[in-house]
Amino acid sequence: MSLVTISKNASNPPVLIAAVLAFWSAFVTAAEPQRVNFSRDVLPILSDNCFACHGPDQSNRKADLRLDTKEGALRTENPIIVPGKSSDSDLLSRITSTDPAEVMPPPKSNRKLKPEQVETLKRWIDEGAAWGKHWAYEAPKRPEPPVVKASAWPKNPVDRFILQRLEREGLQPAREASRETLIRRVTLDLTGLPPTLAEVDDFLKDASEQAYENLVDRLLNSPHYGERMAWEWLDAARYADTNGYQGDPTRSMWYWRDWVIDALNSNMPFDRFTVEQLAGDLLPDPTRSQLIATGFHRNHMINGEGGRIAEESRVDYVQDRVETTGTVWMGLTFNCCRCHDHKFDPFTQREYYQLSAYFNSFDESGGTDSYPQARPVLSLPTPAQEQRIADLKSREQSANQQRAELEQKLRAAQPEWEKTFADAGGKLATPEWTPLVPNEMTSEAGALLASVSEDAILVSGPNPAQDSFSLTLPLKRPSITGFRLEALPDPSFVNSGPGRADNGNFVLSEFKVLLDGKPVPLTAISGDYEQPGFPVSATVDGKNETGWAVASEFGKPHTALFEARVPQGADLANRQIVIRLEFRSPHVSHVLGKFRISATDSPAATFRPVPEGVRTALALAADQRNDAQKKELADYYLNSNTALGDAKRQTEATQKAREQAEREVATTMIVRDLAQPRETFILIRGAYDKFGDKVAIGVPATLPALAADAPPNRLALARWLVSPEHPLTARVTVNRYWQLFFGTGIVKTAEDFGVQGEKPSHPELLDWLAREFLESGWNVKHIHRLIVSGAAYRQSSKVSPALAERDPENRLLARGPRYRLPSWLIRDQALAAGGLLVDKIGGPPVKGYQPPGIWEEATFGQIRYVQEQGEALYRRSLYTFWRRIVGPTMFFDVANRQTCTVKILRTNTPLHALVTLNDVTYVEAARGLAQGVLLGSAGDDAARIGEAFRRVTARSPKPAELEILTRRLAALRQAFSRDEEGAKKLLAVGESKPDPKLAPAELAAWTSLATILMNLDETISKE
Repeated sequence: MSLVTISKNASNPPVLIAAVLAFWSAFVTAAEPQRVNFSRDVLPILSDNCFACHGPDQSNRKADLRLDTKEGALRTENPIIVPGKSSDSDLLSRITSTDPAEVMPPPKSNRKLKPEQVETLKRWIDEGAAWGKHWAYEAPKRPEPPVVKASAWPKNPVDRFILQRLEREGLQPAREASRETLIRRVTLDLTGLPPTLAEVDDFLKDASEQAYENLVDRLLNSPHYGERMAWEWLDAARYADTNGYQGDPTRSMWYWRDWVIDALNSNMPFDRFTVEQLAGDLLPDPTRSQLIATGFHRNHMINGEGGRIAEESRVDYVQDRVETTGTVWMGLTFNCCRCHDHKFDPFTQREYYQLSAYFNSFDESGGTDSYPQARPVLSLPTPAQEQRIADLKSREQSANQQRAELEQKLRAAQPEWEKTFADAGGKLATPEWTPLVPNEMTSEAGALLASVSEDAILVSGPNPAQDSFSLTLPLKRPSITGFRLEALPDPSFVNSGPGRADNGNFVLSEFKVLLDGKPVPLTAISGDYEQPGFPVSATVDGKNETGWAVASEFGKPHTALFEARVPQGADLANRQIVIRLEFRSPHVSHVLGKFRISATDSPAATFRPVPEGVRTALALAADQRNDAQKKELADYYLNSNTALGDAKRQTEATQKAREQAEREVATTMIVRDLAQPRETFILIRGAYDKFGDKVAIGVPATLPALAADAPPNRLALARWLVSPEHPLTARVTVNRYWQLFFGTGIVKTAEDFGVQGEKPSHPELLDWLAREFLESGWNVKHIHRLIVSGAAYRQSSKVSPALAERDPENRLLARGPRYRLPSWLIRDQALAAGGLLVDKIGGPPVKGYQPPGIWEEATFGQIRYVQEQGEALYRRSLYTFWRRIVGPTMFFDVANRQTCTVKILRTNTPLHALVTLNDVTYVEAARGLAQGVLLGSAGDDAARIGEAFRRVTARSPKPAELEILTRRLAALRQAFSRDEEGAKKLLAVGESKPDPKLAPAELAAWTSLATILMNLDETISKE
């Protein structure tokens, strides 16, 4: 149609003029195509097809040609690109060549440029080959919201960017969704829970213009907002309740998880949220909360396998932190730089290790011990525990002081003790040992005891591997200071004994003395011979798995001496004691053979063996002894004092009590740096023990420089990430928020903003949101409010076949979001609809329903699942115990929590239906929903079905839907009336009990109907 034809046939001149102008504008636009933009149009082509061989990775670069930098691509010597002259540019001739030896990319790369890509490169060169950065590495600038034709539709600036794209594509936005759909959509999005019927009714009745905005504000202020928003952050932080790997021991990082919930609920600014998690320990006088926040970088897996090299593990943790930080705050794939320069993005291996230097000085070894959490940890005592520990510390201090004072007095008296020794002619007195002959003997395992002589006892008869002998002995002495046990040889034993083992050995597990049924404290003084690993001291340590043995000193008598600490002033004359000899060590095959027990009331110092060194020192004048002799003599003298021994034992007891009380205090892993930083090196090919050049702390040169006065620590790194000049953090973060509400980010590859990532669908909107986020003071709730209050978010999700074919992923946003809800949210929705949800916030993780044998099968029976009862079964999914190697079985579409994940996963796996139709939680929730409507105020079936339907979808059923459900209910009633056992079996599922007032068949029928409602596509989808 020509302009003349339009003019002649026009009946409305003003319309004619507008039409002509519009047509002419379009004609001019078509005649003058938009100039090629390097970042948008050229860089993706070069990245996909050229950078693998001509990009940042120097080690794999071919022909000494770089096409990722202006200096390399536009070099003047031997130029590959001649600006303004595509016909003279080797780049174009090589990519259009038909010669397999010349064409680029080479055929073996399986890459080939499309004709339109070749044309783009040709136009770019002819236009002057203007260079530029990748869009994500340029700091975002706030664009002016565009002017749109349908100016009445936008509700905030966000909508104007959406509408501009729709108008450019010749599309119109969808109508606004129904109020029922809106309240369900936004309530699920902001709290992770469905709206109650009362909340739905209140919203439907609110005719004010601010009804929806008021709803959004109420939800943003809900304590469940923080729980909802925490889930994706836990995925990114690789949070779990165990360490992972083979042993997978439990850890208590839930304190950090609760910190996240509190921070989100309080709308902590995102810059502070960042700084406290990355470097809270480096803030001035950090609070307990700020230390807990640093648990973000202790959430990684910890390898406790026996053969693991500690340093290798430590380096793994450092690399995990670099890559997690890069993904979460910058959307960059730094893991590519462990072994070499990045093949696509302008980041070098050196820069990777400069970043790793920030995390290389954590106070950790990479090794593990029996402690369930790898240090450093923060203790989190309750007030009662704090008081108890303080009391025990005071008692420990007092005991230490008393011991020190006694030792000081004894040291002052040492010369007198030495004089006594000298007065005795240079010899120590010999104690008098009186053999104790039992008047009663018993054996637990049935071995026979026969007195061979007055003072020796022979064990004969059966020879069990374990036994205990009790000997009741009369005492004639008024006091006792020690006991002597002699194991005697006998020709009837192998090798003459002194034990009855196959080689003549024995292992005595415990030597016990009881007076009036109460144990007499004993100290093992010495043994004349001790088998390595089996000392005499093991006979009084209270452990059955240890003991005294004498292999391979067979055929000889062996003696053990014990000091007894009988209460002072106790008169023992004519009383009886019981001595127990226990043989219960798993290392021993036979019990003791022949033995003699004696007692003495001589001073302890007289029956302690005197080392030769002590005798030598005592024979010398004090001023003639060397330092070693002085020490040996003093140690012997002090250790011979019973009172000092008691004082030391009291000190040890108070110390152990204090340490035990401290072990009972909950702890959580935190970050703490070493006082002296570690040196950081480039690791050749990423190997932990192959050092290259030494590097200092630093950030990639492509990104803004650190502040001139920035200290060389993580605090500087954290503040750099949230500085206004940083081009990535705000963009990456608001993109994940957009992903949360619309299902896909403005940049689809939320994990990759590099040149290999997908271009933003609405680049100006992304930049506008990033600047809005920055200039709002990093206000998270403000951005969330903006997104969910917009007309774009409020659109109906209904879609025509034509639009579905043109835009299957809804990237143009010509309709509202619709996609399958995550499994954890489906579960929480079911619990809420069924009236079972326990909405308690925070606390330790809980173990709900789980099929038997899951943990056992994965761990060869080493770890067993013990289900909790009561409210633990009905807590929100956020609090479910997460075993790293075997995730919660009811979550079929979640991150594995082993590495950082920022891309939301969705699946239609068959496991989905198996869970939502059969899992105990869902069956129990369906029964709860059924019981709620049966016991509620609703009257007939239609009203009850309507109420149940509204609880799961927020809307009333349509007549056709109601008819189908009514027919199904009738069929279910009939089926269960004929199968009473089946009804009872269904109602027995789960720990909550059905109301006895309801007939089993009726409740079972309604439960089955509720199961249908909970599995409607509309119920398990964000509509």
